[in-house]
Amino acid sequence: MDGLIQKLKALSSANEFLDFFGIEYDERVVHVNRLHILKRFYQYLHRAEGLEALNEIEMFRRYREFLVQAYQDFTTSNAATEKVFKVFQDTDGKQHVTVDALRTSLSTRRAA
Repeated sequence: MDGLIQKLKALSSANEFLDFFGIEYDERVVHVNRLHILKRFYQYLHRAEGLEALNEIEMFRRYREFLVQAYQDFTTSNAATEKVFKVFQDTDGKQHVTVDALRTSLSTRRAA
């Protein structure tokens, strides 16, 4: 298990993870959603139970399944709908800032 974890720690991009697990992917999907895919992968891992009891081969298979699912989430949907990151959860996918909020922020920064 430690061997797999050490190999995963060396990976840094969604492309590297997908390549490592031998998952075919559309570069356009990954380019637009790379951080969302990795975050969703982490969420699936975090919710999973019993991973620590698996041997390295079984763990590789489970991790691969989670990454496939994370990638597929964004082939059929988009970041605003999936709401992986807090910004999308808080604003329901809509990005807006009021003028009053900008004024308050500016005055707070000037005071500091």
